[in-house]
Amino acid sequence: MLEDHALHVFVLGGPDFIVGPDAPPEQRNIVGVIAKVGLDAGKKVIATRRRLRELIAYFGGKVVHPVLGQPGGVSKALKGEDLPKFKELAKDGVEFAEWTLAVFRKIVLENPAYVQMITSDTFTHKTCYMGMVDEQNRVSFYDGKIRVVDCNGQEVCKFSPSQYRDYVAEHVEPWSYMKFTFLKQRGWKGFVEGPDTSIYSVAPLARLNAADAMATPKAQAAREEFYKVLGGRPVHHTLANHWARVIEMIQAAERIDQLVNDPEITSQDVRRIPTTVPAEGVGVVEAPRGTLFHHYKTDERGVITMANMIVATGNNAARIAMSVEKAAKGLIHEGKVTEGLLNKIEMAFRAYDPCLGCATHSLPGHTPLKVRIYTPDHTLVQELVQE
Repeated sequence: MLEDHALHVFVLGGPDFIVGPDAPPEQRNIVGVIAKVGLDAGKKVIATRRRLRELIAYFGGKVVHPVLGQPGGVSKALKGEDLPKFKELAKDGVEFAEWTLAVFRKIVLENPAYVQMITSDTFTHKTCYMGMVDEQNRVSFYDGKIRVVDCNGQEVCKFSPSQYRDYVAEHVEPWSYMKFTFLKQRGWKGFVEGPDTSIYSVAPLARLNAADAMATPKAQAAREEFYKVLGGRPVHHTLANHWARVIEMIQAAERIDQLVNDPEITSQDVRRIPTTVPAEGVGVVEAPRGTLFHHYKTDERGVITMANMIVATGNNAARIAMSVEKAAKGLIHEGKVTEGLLNKIEMAFRAYDPCLGCATHSLPGHTPLKVRIYTPDHTLVQELVQE
């Protein structure tokens, strides 16, 4: 969570703010970020992410799609002789997360134009919010119940992972390969917002809105500042996802520090071999991009016969569609479209840190795209093509 959020803040979404939304595309990247924040700061980001990725690879064998979980436990224990370097990393991780928040304050929050853009109606939707919480309704990434609040912050439902089908349903539109999730008990009401909407959001902002608090002290202090500045809970500004993401970095770092200092962390007892063949299982975790549902059924040989996955971007799909439409209508005037303007529309969905390949279950790794811009009388003004 810490490494992936850092990737988005400094490489994927953050350059829109750090370098500027109207900056040329060739500058809105990590190179442009380093030019803006300085070489030493850039080295800090790269070095810390490298060390965090080494920790992931230590347990999972590789950084991308690591393999650690097994039936009954995990595949690798932490060796005692390796603990000191990870304790040092945990300590540095907390400092890095707090430093990231300081950078965000200076570059984004002290810029009135950015604050105005974040809080503008163009980037605001009043929907429901979903996130995992612990027994005290604090933000939890790994284990707990799923809680949903409405646009006024009132609890709509709270359920165990195995009950997800009673609360989450999917709607299909002919113009998209994605399915659009909604709150089943409210029914599909279309791409609308407000008190009665069945559309919900996941990801950092949604997790903060769905919970009553963060689970660690430094993150909780940052959360209190977040809601104080933005007018209380819940916050409906899509671009506030970036700020929420930094707050979650702090909780993730503090949690790493707690775990590496737990006396049980070097225990070699990390797996119980199952004695029966499972028939059905549901798992839910909070991925960096939001709530992730996995549901499997197996036959008597343990071979999977049914698999259902609702990934975070699928959970966000309806709100993302609304965000793109609202940003386009709010920013495009008289058919005039510039590169910077298109980038601001992209910012509406980039804030969710979407994974469209995951959401559409598509493997190519790229999205051929053709966008046509029309006047109200359906006269074609411009066509943009991405091969």
